[in-house]
Amino acid sequence: MFQKIINNDEANANADKPPHLPNRPQAPQAAQPAAAPQRPAAAPQPQSGGGHRNRLSSDVEIKGSIRFKDELIVDGKVEGEITSTGALTIQENARIRAEVKVGSVVIQGKVHGNITATSTVELRAGSEVVGDIKAAILTMEAGAIFVGKSEVGAPSSQPSAKPANSTKAPQQGASKPQSNGQQKEVAKSA
Repeated sequence: MFQKIINNDEANANADKPPHLPNRPQAPQAAQPAAAPQRPAAAPQPQSGGGHRNRLSSDVEIKGSIRFKDELIVDGKVEGEITSTGALTIQENARIRAEVKVGSVVIQGKVHGNITATSTVELRAGSEVVGDIKAAILTMEAGAIFVGKSEVGAPSSQPSAKPANSTKAPQQGASKPQSNGQQKEVAKSA
């Protein structure tokens, strides 16, 4: 008539019982509140520096200023300003119209606006940047599009000791006495 169905939890619980004891139904337990449905655990994502990783998905549009601390991944649309000392990743679907001032940035999508990074700017294949870039290090893969000016690296801290006019070319017809008393012609036609 009725058939007993054993789920995996009951089967595992009964597996620990000695075989000579019959399976006894368990006494009813007090009603417990229903637990929230469990979601499958997401694969752990590597984090840089143990900080927090924030994500704006492709269906998100933001107009205004974004400030974050550790890391931000953008796959949506942003119009305005993005500021941080952390790392920014602009993914393939992202469309950014903003001034970007961050520690480092990896670009796979499209950015229209100036980018300033204290560390690195990396343009991946298929990315598009229309604006100026200022960074300590700039890398660009084949297939990336960059339209603008770039300032890469930091100038040396000590100015050159040579005066600006020290590289003058000798004037035509001018000569210097040689040690053997002969003069050298500067302009000579063959």
